[in-house]
Amino acid sequence: MTLTSRDRRSLLILAGALAVIAVLNFTVLSDSTAPAAAVASLDPVQLRSRVALLRQTAAALPVREALLKQNDADLAERERGIIQADTVAQAQAELVETARRVGNANQLDVRSSDFASPKVFGDYGLVYAAVTFDGHIEQVLNFLADLTRETELIVPSEERITSTNAKEKLVSVRMVLSGVVAKKLIPEKKGLGAF
Repeated sequence: MTLTSRDRRSLLILAGALAVIAVLNFTVLSDSTAPAAAVASLDPVQLRSRVALLRQTAAALPVREALLKQNDADLAERERGIIQADTVAQAQAELVETARRVGNANQLDVRSSDFASPKVFGDYGLVYAAVTFDGHIEQVLNFLADLTRETELIVPSEERITSTNAKEKLVSVRMVLSGVVAKKLIPEKKGLGAF
C-alpha cells in the first residue's frame, strides 16, 4: 500500500494534533488528584514558560486549520480536471468523446484508432487514446486551443501532421491524447516471481 502526498500530509497534521493534545493533557489537563507536593515542587518560572508555550501553540492552531482547509480546497480545484471513470476503458472512452466534441465544434470528424496502455504518473495515472482527423490548419489550431479550455486535464502527447493538399492547406492529423486519471485505475505490474 502506497501513501499519496495527501495521505502523508494528513498523517503529519494528525501527528501534530496528537502532540498538541498530549502537551495539553500532561500540562494543563493533568490529574487534579495529583499530590500537592508534586505541584509545589514545580518552579513558577517553569510553569510560566509552559503556559506561554501552550498559549503560543493554541494561538497557532486556527492558522494551521485555515491553511489545511486552503490546501484541501486547492487540491480539490486541481483534481477537478481528473477524468472521472471506474475503469481504464471508460476513461479512454471519455477521452475520445471529449476529442470528438471539441472536433465537432471545429467542423472536424475525429475518429479514434487505438489505445496505448496506461501509465503511472506520480500520484496519478495517464490514459492514452489515438485520434485521427483531416482538416484545414486553422481548424487544427482551433482544436488544440479549444482542447486546452476543457475542464478535463487532456493534452496531446504525440502529433503527426502531414500535408494532404498544400494548395488548400489541408492536413491529415494523427494525435495521441493523454488524460489524467486516479492512480487506482492503473493496473499494478506484476513481477516475474508473482504467480
